[in-house]
Amino acid sequence: MAKKRKRSSDAPASAAAEKPDDSAPERPARTLFGFKDKPDSAAVEPASKDGAPFRNKEKVLVTCSRRIIYRYRHLMQNVVSLLPHAKKDSKVESKQSKGGQLNELVELRSCSSCLFFECRKQKDLYLWMVKSPAGPSVKFLVNAVHTMEELKLTGNHLKGSRPLLTFSSNFDQQPHWKLLKEMITQIFATPKDHRKAKPFHDHVFVFSIVDDHIWFRNYQISVPHNEIDKVDKGGLDKMTLVEVGPRFCLNPIKIFGGSFGGPTLYENPFYVSPNQIRALEKRKKAGKYAHKVKAKVRRREHEKVHHLEPDEFADIWKGED
Repeated sequence: MAKKRKRSSDAPASAAAEKPDDSAPERPARTLFGFKDKPDSAAVEPASKDGAPFRNKEKVLVTCSRRIIYRYRHLMQNVVSLLPHAKKDSKVESKQSKGGQLNELVELRSCSSCLFFECRKQKDLYLWMVKSPAGPSVKFLVNAVHTMEELKLTGNHLKGSRPLLTFSSNFDQQPHWKLLKEMITQIFATPKDHRKAKPFHDHVFVFSIVDDHIWFRNYQISVPHNEIDKVDKGGLDKMTLVEVGPRFCLNPIKIFGGSFGGPTLYENPFYVSPNQIRALEKRKKAGKYAHKVKAKVRRREHEKVHHLEPDEFADIWKGED
C-alpha cells in the first residue's frame, strides 16, 4: 500500500520546527575606539521637521571697498583670522549700488552675514554689519584702530579656537543696544562643530560700551602649567587674561531694517561726521590766521600814531671804528 503524500503547506512549518535558527547575532561595527554599540531600532526613527535638532550654519562674508589704506586692510585681515567661519572676497566698488552687489555676493558664497569695511577719502573707515537677505543692518564709524602688527602684544592663542563673548551690562538697558548685542553674538560667535574651528576656548572677545561707543578687546586665557604640561591644582583660580589684539572702537550711526538699507530703525543723535569735524578744525585755524592779520594791522596803526623819539645814544659808537 502506498504512503500518503504530505501536503506542501505543512512542509515549511515542519522544517522550521526541525531546524531552529542558531545563527550568531550581528556583530557591531568596529571603530578606532572599540566596538560601537548598535542603536536600538526603537530609538532610530526618522526625525520630523519640527523635531530636528538645530545646527548653526552661520557663515560671514568679509570684504572691503577699493582704495582702502593699509592700516584698515590689516585690521580686516586680523578680523578674518579671528573668525574661522569667515570667508574673504575681492574688493567692491563702494560708489556703485553696493547694496545689491553685496547681497548677491553673500548669496553666491552661501553666507548669512556680512562685514563690509568701507573706506572714504582714504581717511574714514565705516563698518557695515549686515544680516542677509532680510536684515537688519548697522552702519558704524570705526575709530581708534590698532592692528596686531602695530601693538606687538605678548598674548597669543591658537588660530581657529572658539572665543567666549562677554558684554557689559549696558547692552541690556536700551532696545538698540540689545539688537546690536544679538547681531554681534551671531556674527562673532563661532558655530559649534565647524570644520575649521578647534573644540575648546582659549580667548575672550570683550565688547563694552563707553561714551555710547562699542570698544572691542581680545584677550588670551592664560592658565599656569607645570613641567609635564598639566594644569596645577587650583590653577584655575590663578587664571589671567593677556591681551592679543586688535583694538578698535565702533560708533553706531544708523540701524536699518533691511540689508544694506531699508527703513531707519535707529539714528544716533550724538553722531558727528568726520567731515564736520575737519570743517570745524579748518575754521579754527582760519580764525587763528585772521587774528594774526588783525594784530599786524593794529600794530601798524599804533606805530603811525605813536612815533618813536630819536635815541640820543644811537650814534655814540660810530666814530671809534
